[in-house]
Amino acid sequence: MEMVLLQLQRIVTKGGANLISTLPHSTPSSSRFFSKSPSYVVKVGIPEFLNGVGNGVESHVAKLESEIGDFQKLLVTRTLKLKKLGIPCKHRKLILKYTHKYRLGLWWPRVESIKA
Repeated sequence: MEMVLLQLQRIVTKGGANLISTLPHSTPSSSRFFSKSPSYVVKVGIPEFLNGVGNGVESHVAKLESEIGDFQKLLVTRTLKLKKLGIPCKHRKLILKYTHKYRLGLWWPRVESIKA
């Protein structure tokens, strides 16, 4: 870490020209700030989403798939539509909370590893 600070100090005292290209690309401490992302992308549908939410919400998979149909439509569904479908308040709140987090990119359903 001290070496990186010394390099930065030298760069700044020289005038700071072309700062990005002169910085070292990998430092021992920089990797701990980033979590590992999955190496593969899994398509998220209504069943995967509701199973990821848990807490009994997965019992509404068939109802939501038949009435709403598309995961993108679920992401913009409002509470009144869910209420008309007969989904209890506690489950509506969970669905709306996690759809909002999913849209912002703060949460996504966990991928279960396939056991062979």
